[in-house]
Amino acid sequence: MEKEQDQDLQDNQKISENNNDSDSVKDRKDQAEDNENKLEENNKDLTPEDKIKELEDKLTRSFAEMENQRRRFEKERDDAFEYGGFAFAKEALSLIDNLERSKSILENDEKLKATDTLKKALEHFDIIYKDLVSVFDKNNIKPIDCLNKKLDPNLHQAMMEIEDDTREPGIIIQEIQKGFTIKERLLRPSLVGVAKKIQKEASKSEENKENLEDK
Repeated sequence: MEKEQDQDLQDNQKISENNNDSDSVKDRKDQAEDNENKLEENNKDLTPEDKIKELEDKLTRSFAEMENQRRRFEKERDDAFEYGGFAFAKEALSLIDNLERSKSILENDEKLKATDTLKKALEHFDIIYKDLVSVFDKNNIKPIDCLNKKLDPNLHQAMMEIEDDTREPGIIIQEIQKGFTIKERLLRPSLVGVAKKIQKEASKSEENKENLEDK
């Protein structure tokens, strides 16, 4: 008996849901019909000239939207073609970094200094380095020339300040890590050290303060 009652409840629930769905569809149809009727009523009040102008406006807006979509598509297509290998190129820079580190370690090895083994190894490193740079250059991946240039936040990232009275403040005097561009886009900024003035006045004031304290 209880099973029959549960089945009846489920059947009634399904019937109710179906009725609600039917009502929802009917409401949407009624709304669409109301909109069409309103458009027809508005069009009845328009003169033939007004109707032509309205159609011209709709066509103009449609063509403008189509043109915007076409431009967006072409830009996305060009970006995909031009910079599709951006992520790969950025990862490939680690090859040059590791090559330069390995070369530096060998050059500073006391046991290998002034030996033919080191000389031959460095020659091979130079050949590999030039080949890598050549491959990058063919794919429009170029190193950023930063030494003795003014710090540019769009290309350089300052990692330290180095006191130097012979250079203008903000001039790059040390390259910590080489930066690269791909076509006109920044691939990786140059990590650099920039010049700053020696703090002479501050040191003098501290000395004067210490002298006064001693007295």
